Amino acid sequence: MELTAQEFSSYGPSHWAVLVVFVLGLVLLIRAGRAWRGTEAQTRFSRVFAVLLLIGHVAARFYSVALGIEEPIDAVPLHVSDLVGFVAAYALWTHRRWAFAVTYYWCLSLTTQALISPAFVGPDFPHYKFMAFWGLHLLAVWAAIYLTWGVGLHPTWREYRICVTITVSWAVVAFVFNSIAGTNFGFLNRKPANPSVLELLGPWPWYLLPEAVLILGVWALITWPWTRHDRAGTRRRRRPLTPPSGHGA
Repeated sequence: MELTAQEFSSYGPSHWAVLVVFVLGLVLLIRAGRAWRGTEAQTRFSRVFAVLLLIGHVAARFYSVALGIEEPIDAVPLHVSDLVGFVAAYALWTHRRWAFAVTYYWCLSLTTQALISPAFVGPDFPHYKFMAFWGLHLLAVWAAIYLTWGVGLHPTWREYRICVTITVSWAVVAFVFNSIAGTNFGFLNRKPANPSVLELLGPWPWYLLPEAVLILGVWALITWPWTRHDRAGTRRRRRPLTPPSGHGA
């Protein structure tokens, strides 16, 4: 069906506006995080951010069901972009390593992909569905960027393994739930209705394998620079000191 002026269109004016807001927001959050790093102001800001993110996700679920926009079964937070909002809120509040790991990897690969190739079919700005979809996606990605480049947390290969384990567990639960309830959380049981990057990976269920390999590869790539820096620092600390000239044995 041809889109009307009231329907969202990828890379239309509203989509570009969202991307501009995204860039401006991440710049401000990084600057604020670095300026307040290690202070009480950072703790307060992180927790306010966590509360806003949590309220946004809970309100969106209840509002969608109350207005009949979604069936109760579809409001279950099993999409990555929904579930990660709750995890990101917990990471912002506590700075726990496992929660940061999930926020970092899911938001900076899977949720970010939704900004570039949005799986959104519906009315354009300023409709509630548009605002909820983009607002919650932006907040989640901003949380990952703020925790990493603002607060100063960064992943290691241990966090990589933790996130892989949690993701595999989520995929099993979501696939079984989809099979029973007829839902499609995570697009594990079929492709989304609108075009996405999954179109490049073949038909269902075969696209799941290259998708998994691609995700694991991307996660490894966004882990490696941090661990490389840590190894270099460790080597410098362990390097034996050269005796001053003229004082050797």
